[in-house]
Amino acid sequence: MRSTFSGAELRLVRTFHGLALDDVAARIGKTRQYIYKIETEQAQPTEELTADLAVALGVAPQFFFARGYQAGEDQFHFRKLAATRVGIKQSVIARGTMIARLVNWLERDLIFPALHIPEVSRIADPRDIERVAEICRNEWGVGTGPIADTVRLAEHVGAVVTSFRATFKEVDALSVSASRPIIVRSEAKESTCRHRFDVAHELGHFVLHEGQITGDRLTEGDANRFASALLVPRGMMVRFFPRGTGSRLDWKGISEFKLAWKVSKAAILYRARQLDLITEAKYRSGVITLRRTGEATREREDNLIAQETPALLTRAFDVLATRKGIMKEDIATAINWSPELLEEVVGFPIPSRSGKAVNQNKERPRVWLVKA
Repeated sequence: MRSTFSGAELRLVRTFHGLALDDVAARIGKTRQYIYKIETEQAQPTEELTADLAVALGVAPQFFFARGYQAGEDQFHFRKLAATRVGIKQSVIARGTMIARLVNWLERDLIFPALHIPEVSRIADPRDIERVAEICRNEWGVGTGPIADTVRLAEHVGAVVTSFRATFKEVDALSVSASRPIIVRSEAKESTCRHRFDVAHELGHFVLHEGQITGDRLTEGDANRFASALLVPRGMMVRFFPRGTGSRLDWKGISEFKLAWKVSKAAILYRARQLDLITEAKYRSGVITLRRTGEATREREDNLIAQETPALLTRAFDVLATRKGIMKEDIATAINWSPELLEEVVGFPIPSRSGKAVNQNKERPRVWLVKA
């Protein structure tokens, strides 16, 4: 007996592509109102129409009947949520959901790094967040010095890091508190320092806000404080921050501090004010200087700091290809996506039967074992 068509699955893949109801209707020669009825399950499409929808949206017809994983609102954490248009928000959530589904499937054949993200249930004041960040540094084995690579750190403690298209400029980053945590960064940012802060911010949500709806000023402020404390511990900031003299900031010293810790000058100034190492007037003067010199979004040292590239997903596909002969086409068939949609979700080429080379990158994180 044929299963019931899921309107939620249609909505998921439609919003992933950033399409409106009118867009889908135009592709298959139907009205917007009829597509709406299908999504709300007031109408069931014929097999022919289901096939047309599948072709238009890059999935197999079976996709609409599988009813896969769907995270709740409290599992998604945004940056810049208040400024995000509803359509963009839905599209980015859909991307996070699709990646979570893919990772769930991959974990059937691969053992990912063990999840090691502490969860804190109660924060009384900012000093608690400072202590939590210090505990995380200790448990994650990064000591008190600069973190060499925040993406590798996130992957090492069990998260999957990927990215979404630069067209979604309203969203800095997204994370999903799924069984395997997901961090999705924006390609719109060119600054490695800002990418690093985003990753640390999302780790903060995992640690501080499990099971909470975030996006408000309080939870975002907590995650920002955690990111600041994780990237530059309080003791190191107090010891090494170049304070300058009088009302003057030591910009040469701040530049050197930035290159050592891989934190933006804007974030350094914010951290210094946070810890009362500079006055409010001195902080505001620094912010104005960054704006006046055109460094409010991209700072002059940014090109001296290497980009941090996720490795976990690329290694997953390479291991499947080399050790089990599972290629892009096989994965797409198994999860009812087209090969093209699969690569659009992950954002990079996957080993395929057409002869694409397998990535031989042996860097951390270690992969894991192939399940029997």
